[in-house]
Amino acid sequence: MNVEQITLVKESWQKVEPIAPTAATLFYDRLFSVAPGVRPLFSEDMTEQKRKLMEMLGTVVEGLDTLEEIVPAVQDLGRRHAAYGASPAHYDVVGDCLLWTLAQGLGDEFTPDVRDAWTAAYEIVATTMIDATEATQQIRTSAA
Repeated sequence: MNVEQITLVKESWQKVEPIAPTAATLFYDRLFSVAPGVRPLFSEDMTEQKRKLMEMLGTVVEGLDTLEEIVPAVQDLGRRHAAYGASPAHYDVVGDCLLWTLAQGLGDEFTPDVRDAWTAAYEIVATTMIDATEATQQIRTSAA
């Protein structure tokens, strides 16, 4: 990501943060609508999950300037998601739902440049999570 993209993500996030509970609800409603098969991966009460989603997004946004500092936390997140049953195939639909949610929350301010910046940020996160999961699986396979 370049400096301009980081700035766009951070500025747009400041506009999403005040509506975080609504954004989280929009995200999960959309996710469960387009990928109903993932619903069983989550508990019935989504309150805590929604809070965790927005908290993690905030952590990622704040860490975009110093990615190396958040990589361990993102790797850990990937391993936890794999343990819950998430697969690499889920990441595309999650990214689409995130972008859709941002478009809903930002309206006209979700410009093509903002979309591209968020896409770049999400790709970094998703790739880091998937890579950590695959590395852990390779280690387990080698040890067996």
